[in-house]
Parts: sequence; structure tokens; C-alpha cells
Amino acid sequence: MRADEQIADFDSATGMLRVLGEYLRGRDAPLLARYPGAAEPFVAALLGAANRLPRRLQEKAYAASGWAEALPADRMGEVRADELAEWVVGRYSRRRYPAVFVGSSNGAMTHLAAALGACWLPQTLLIPVRRRGGHPDRPAEALRTHRDAGRALLRANPDLELHHMHDANQDRLMVAGMSYFRVKWRRLPEAYERFLRERLAPGGMVISVECGLSWPTTRIGERHVFQHGALGGATAEEFRHGSPRVAEFLARYGSPYDRWDAPEPDGVSPEAEWGFQDGLLDSLGDVAARAGATLRRLRFDAPEDLSPVVADLYRDWYRRRGIAPDRLLVENFLLVEPWWTLRTGSVPFWTVFNTEPSRQALLRHLDQADPYDEIRLILFSHGVESVGLASIDDWGRVLDRARKVGVFTGVDARAYPRDFAVFARAHRELARTRHRVPMPARPLDVADVDEFLEKRDDVGWSA
Repeated sequence: MRADEQIADFDSATGMLRVLGEYLRGRDAPLLARYPGAAEPFVAALLGAANRLPRRLQEKAYAASGWAEALPADRMGEVRADELAEWVVGRYSRRRYPAVFVGSSNGAMTHLAAALGACWLPQTLLIPVRRRGGHPDRPAEALRTHRDAGRALLRANPDLELHHMHDANQDRLMVAGMSYFRVKWRRLPEAYERFLRERLAPGGMVISVECGLSWPTTRIGERHVFQHGALGGATAEEFRHGSPRVAEFLARYGSPYDRWDAPEPDGVSPEAEWGFQDGLLDSLGDVAARAGATLRRLRFDAPEDLSPVVADLYRDWYRRRGIAPDRLLVENFLLVEPWWTLRTGSVPFWTVFNTEPSRQALLRHLDQADPYDEIRLILFSHGVESVGLASIDDWGRVLDRARKVGVFTGVDARAYPRDFAVFARAHRELARTRHRVPMPARPLDVADVDEFLEKRDDVGWSA
């Protein structure tokens, strides 16, 4: 198998890696650009047609698109961590970079890397594994079904740790037909070490991106945990014990359960998608020292903690470039646009998902920041009216905070959260934004970012 056949294209890590790699090549990255030539408008038309299907057909089409990317369970022993790492570094052109980020996935970090002209090497990737006939509300069954597949994957890859994640709330349409195997490197893979030796500019900076988010897990083996639930609208406590709103959600989807049948957690681990496994730090420090690089640790408790910091950094940068910092672009999950953010002179604010906690994080920023004249908002659609979902009306009220223009970008408000055409439309509408600004003549200086982050007390920044 090729490496790109082993990992999910619909994941946060691969999405952010792709757009950053394209930005560093000096071009934007439409989400559908992976479809060659004439296929792109055809796929865009299919997504638009999907918005008009009956709900059940929409859900089946969405689930099928993910299932098509998943691997058969009996091929897990063929996955090779070194090939995955080679694929990651291959997303970047062969030249020197002033800084390299290594670690947690994060949309705000993607914009920080873009501003610096820097790369990012993810610690975590998603390998989707096919299954048939499973019920989304039986996580324990999903674990039993793919326990052996997990063992085969780990036997073949001693440097990986497996977090089998099952979220029947936000990923409900997907987990009926697949398991989410999120793998984390416990030490730097050889391809990452070589990249740092060969591509980091002399005297450059290595930055570990350390999201401290954790989640209750069940230990399956030395390097294997099962995570029921994930960051979003429902709490870890609700995934474990249920709640009235969980019961209402399951009844609405015709489930025979009023809470989830999940294994009892026996510990806490780094959250599967966003959390940082700090075992990577030892080898990262050794490689940075041998390369003569400065090592900095960028630490934050939850993914969105970094978003207001990067928004403030961009506003300061725009002022120094003579650009009014009065446009806000709110991004969601893997819908991240570093190229068009800078081309439109927008301040980026990344939100983890389309849930009420993410909406509140955005409102806190708007309460504390100087007002924005314009607010554009992109919303990811996952096809489920999940626990904790923020309604389209609630998101619309956020747009009322703009002094002049507050608009959804690429969002079909009538179809949300089953607005699958957003994957094509968001980029197209953003590219039509008027009053563009010149791209920066040079990236931000690493020393300036170092000084800026040292003054912040809402994230950790240290040697």
C-alpha cells in the first residue's frame, strides 16, 4: 500500500498538513484540488446535489465517502510508520525553513507556521479501519471487533502508540462502518530526524506543539488505549454515564439505547486527535541539539487556547504592514485557509468544531478584542444533529457582532449540519472576497514571534 492509502484524507492532521504545504509553495489549496483536472467540478456538482437529497440518503452518502477511504482490518499489519513519516515530509518542497513545528494538530498553529514560513510535522495521524454491521452506540463491540487489528498494527510498528477512538455523537455516521485508529509517534521517526537535519535553516528553531488535552481511556495493551468519545459538544462524563440530552439524542436517531455501551475507563491519556504524547520530547530535544537549533515548547491546555493568541499576533503584524486589522475569518475543524487568510488581509480565528463550546470560545475573543468591521464564518458539516451542536441561528448571532459585514462563507444555512457542498463552496466564496491585500513580502521573523509569545500568559512558551 502507498502511504496515502493508509491514512484518512478527511482528518484534521492531513487537512492542515496539505494546506500548509501548498501555502509554502506559494499557492492556495482548494479542498477538492486532490481531484485531477475535470473531476474537480464534477465532484463539486455531486456535493451540491447531495445537499438536496432526503436526509437518510445524505447520511448514507456521507458515511460511504468515509468508508471508501478506510482499510480492511486484515491489512493493519501492512501499515508502516516509516512510510507514513516519509509521506508527511514529502508534502514540503526541498528547501531550508526558519522553523519547524512538531506535535499536535491545531488550526491556529497552522496559521502561525504560515506566518513564519515554517513547516509542521504531525505527531498524530488517522488510519480508518473498515467494519460491517456494527452499531454506533455499542463502543465495546467496536473494540472487540478490531482489537486484533490493533495488535497487528502495533506489532509491525514499535514506535507507534494506538488510540482507538469511538465517538458515536459527532462521528455517528462514520463509526457505524469504521474504527478510528489514531496513531501517535512515541519518538521522532527517522524521516522527521532527517528533515530537521537537512531542511532546518542554520540556527533555526524547533517548536514542539503540546496540547495538554486529555481524556478518560481504557488500557488495552502497553501501547494501546481505547477512547470513548471526543472533544466537542458532549462531555467526557456524558459519554461515560449518559444524560437527558444524550438520551434524547439517541431516541431521535432511533437507537435502542438511552446511553452508550462502552468499556469502563481505567485511566487518562492524551486526547486521541488533539493531545500531545510527551514521550516525543526526548528524541526531539536530542535532534535539535545535534542540529544546533533552538528548541521551544509551545504549550496550551485545550486546542482553541491558541486561537486568540494567533489572532492577536496577526492583528499586530497587519498594523506593522499598514493593513487595517478589521477583518475576521472564523474557520472550523479542517476548513483552514492560510493562503486566502493573508490574501484577504483577514485575522484568523480557528474553532475546533461546530459546537456550542467552540462558539463560546469565539464569543470570548470578540468580547475581549477590539471590534471587527467584517466577520466571515466557515462551518464544517458532519451530517449529525449531535449533542452540543450550535444551531445555525446561534452562529448567525455571532455574525451580528461585526460592525459592517457579518456573513457565512460557503455555508448553506438551510442544509447545515448536512451541508456537504461547503467543502467546495467555502474556498470558492472566500476567493471572491473583494479588497485583497498584497501577500507579505517576507515572513514574520522568528525572533519577533519569540518575543511576542514570551509576553503572553495564556499559553506556555519556554525552552
